[in-house]
Parts: sequence; structure tokens; C-alpha cells
Amino acid sequence: MAEVLFYRLTRSSLAGTLPVFVERSLARGSRVAVRGGSEAGLARIDDQLWNHGDGSFLPHGRDGAPHAEDQPVLLTTGAPTNGAQVLLLVDGARVDPAEAVSFDRVALIFDGNDGAANDTAREDWKAVAASGHKATYRAEEEGRWVEQASSG
Repeated sequence: MAEVLFYRLTRSSLAGTLPVFVERSLARGSRVAVRGGSEAGLARIDDQLWNHGDGSFLPHGRDGAPHAEDQPVLLTTGAPTNGAQVLLLVDGARVDPAEAVSFDRVALIFDGNDGAANDTAREDWKAVAASGHKATYRAEEEGRWVEQASSG
């Protein structure tokens, strides 16, 4: 069973948080897929990953581009084709609990200041917990992630 993590952003932005998650996953030797809710959202993320910091480089590519399957980080709105072990869900993207078994780790990163995003995350939490996956909910507190709840 995959570990499914729920990260509720309340102080940080996705633009500031996502590169950190990607960097940590790559440092662990994992291939990553970032699933977005729309092509427009992925275009913003693509820019953010190219320009997120001085001297840093996060190798990535877009689904549908040449050699997408070879990318260590793949941006997609669908199923990853790069053999990702880590799936990061952003901008309303969702995962079917049956699909989660294909990954070592799944992280849903959502805007805790958006009521609809909170509602969707609650629905996804219930589905993940009912499926038998371990689910962990973390929220930002004083600049760090604090576990608030877990299932399984």
C-alpha cells in the first residue's frame, strides 16, 4: 500500500513549496510526476521549476514532449509515463486510491485557504482511508509541517 500524504498550505505558496518537494524526492533517488488540474496550471509550474532559485536546476519535462518517459520529473494532467515512484498532486488534481498502489508515495498539496480545495481534500481523504492506504494529514505551523491526523 502506498503512503498518501495530504499537505494543507496556509502560509506558503505552491510556487515556494513544490520545488522543495521535488528536490527532496530527487535526492532520495525517486522519479517524480507532478499531476496538475489543468494545462495552464502546468505551464505556470513549468516556469516556476525552471526559475525557482539562483543556480538551482530541477530537470523536468512536460507530458507529450519528446522523451517525456525519460524525464526524472514529469509534468502531466494524466497518468505518468516516466516510471515515477512519487506522485505530487496540485491545483485540484486527484488520484484514484486504486492507482495509488503504483507509487511509493502520493502527496496531495492543496490551498488550505480555498474552501472548495478543502472540501475536495476531505473527500479524497475519506476515499483513501476507506481503501486501506495509510493517509497522513499535515498542516503548516510556524514554518514547518506538523502531522495533524493519520489513518491506517
